Amino acid sequence: MKENWANSLARKLEEDSRQRESSLPVSFAQLTEIYAKLHENVSRVIVGKGDVINLVLTALVSRGHVLLEDIPGVGKTTLAKSIARSISASYSRIQFTPDLLPSDITGSTVYSPKEERFYWSPGPLFANIVLADEINRTSPRTQSALLEAMEEQQVTIDRTTHQLPDPFFVIATQNPYELHGTFPLPENQTDRFLVSLSLGLPDRVSEQRMVREQLVVHPLESLDPVIDAGQITAIQAAVRQIKVADSIINYSLDIITATRNHPDVVIGASPIATISLVHTCQGLAFANGRSYVIPDDVKLAAAPVLAHRIVLKSRSTLKGEDAAGIISAIVSSRRVPV
Repeated sequence: MKENWANSLARKLEEDSRQRESSLPVSFAQLTEIYAKLHENVSRVIVGKGDVINLVLTALVSRGHVLLEDIPGVGKTTLAKSIARSISASYSRIQFTPDLLPSDITGSTVYSPKEERFYWSPGPLFANIVLADEINRTSPRTQSALLEAMEEQQVTIDRTTHQLPDPFFVIATQNPYELHGTFPLPENQTDRFLVSLSLGLPDRVSEQRMVREQLVVHPLESLDPVIDAGQITAIQAAVRQIKVADSIINYSLDIITATRNHPDVVIGASPIATISLVHTCQGLAFANGRSYVIPDDVKLAAAPVLAHRIVLKSRSTLKGEDAAGIISAIVSSRRVPV
């Protein structure tokens, strides 16, 4: 029964993909126009944070996941909802709590006394866009249930592997300043996130506009989809075709190597971080309408991609050093390729 369900799900996803193909734009220019509409649609709700929106959407089109770390009330959950409502695709929200179990996320095999058989019941992880809200409030056991899903786009339950929908995008949020009742994410979990970002507080003009626009109704309520899941998949394929020169790869490797040799860093960036950096640069190039990566893409992507992947020495933390600052200093000290 489990295999039959998995086969039927695979057939359904394949049929959905074929149905979308006829309406997919084929040119690079058309895809960048659709991306611009998506960015503009999300910006209607998240005011004054165009750079953050661009990096989050870059992670989406680069087949990555996003970790949003910031204080409560700055719009982390709203940003995730805005992206979900702008895309005609399945969406689920998982509120992480200390008593959450892995099966509550991935799903489980359930016995039906009426039908006298077992059947597979998929969890909320089976969606195109998944909001993992306050991910550090659940136990490491439950956090680890996301490892296979985020890395391989599948989950294995009772020796049976179930493929997750395509595209599959996780946006996780957490408050890095509150420690009571939280479980810090281990290095192998944070490494699953392509970028880690902070929204930060809005400027006065943006905050005034936010207040004015939400006097009667929240802008999120009037947000309509401007893109579908098939178009996202097409954009992801186009992003992988972005040209990356050898000089750009060597520039990225110079930065990565510097993190491994830095006196304040105990664990530097891994080879996976190098690949993630290059993929993010491809996404940034696409977002800017280019078919090739330039050094400025590397400069912009370095801190969001690498800062959460390195571990500082204790004395460095006591001195007030932070990972993002170290990455920025490394980037500034490297020779930029011409």
